[in-house]
Amino acid sequence: MHNSSRQPTPPPAQPPPPNKDESACPYKPGEATAGGASPSYISKLNPLNYMPSSISNVKETDTQSVALPLEREASTIPRGDGTGTWEYPSPQQMYNAMLRKGYTDTPAEHVESMVSVHNFLNEGAWEEIRGWEQRFSRGLLAGWETCKRGEEGAWMETVRRARRGEEFEEPSLVRFMGRPNEPTPKARMLGYMAWLYPSQFPNNPPFDRHDWYVRRQQPGGQSREVRYVIDYYSGPPEPTGEPVFFLDVRPAVDGPTAACERVMRWGGDVWWKASGGSVREELARQRQMSGR
Repeated sequence: MHNSSRQPTPPPAQPPPPNKDESACPYKPGEATAGGASPSYISKLNPLNYMPSSISNVKETDTQSVALPLEREASTIPRGDGTGTWEYPSPQQMYNAMLRKGYTDTPAEHVESMVSVHNFLNEGAWEEIRGWEQRFSRGLLAGWETCKRGEEGAWMETVRRARRGEEFEEPSLVRFMGRPNEPTPKARMLGYMAWLYPSQFPNNPPFDRHDWYVRRQQPGGQSREVRYVIDYYSGPPEPTGEPVFFLDVRPAVDGPTAACERVMRWGGDVWWKASGGSVREELARQRQMSGR
């Protein structure tokens, strides 16, 4: 998702459908953030790390000022072991886990909205990963055939495949890791560029980082594990005060294949325009319209 009018942080990689209002691109939790959660609080939370059912789901301390919900929300993220989807913790479990980790300065009344925000961001991150997997799970050649038409063309190709009934082997999440204190190489580079060229690059480091290990389903029933890195950025708030978040999701460069995938996807728009693809497509569209 690209947003040319907002450049405080790198936008997410997954494009919107054609003609979609780009101002809606950043992940905006809206009412879920009404409790006053801020990135500084949210960076303490990685619900994926707090999912085990062993976390207590009852009030553990008298200092907890409000009653927190006990219900757990099911995610849409398939588990790598094939036992359904990952389940998010309840606000009560989240609060108990935060206390155990020493985060005693978080007001209990903020936790419910914080859980909603982070669950929302994790769902967005998974959709970004699915976009990468739709392009490259069938191999680099098939990935290039999709990417060479640019982001909009890739999205249209995905729609056409779905209409033809072509099956997409869904990936699954094997394990995960929150690494907020270990900036990715890309985040470090952007920080350096902000220091070197402050007028061109904003000094807005990510407030969180996750590494997700995904099982990629390949043709022939084979699978392999792919590591994705996710940088979480906060953007300028909406005029209504709602916070705005950006996700930068991409395969970790753990080998030449992942490097090729990055180059193919991020260079797809450039290739499509440089090769005259956008002009040819427009001419074909005009001929089709004139023939009606």
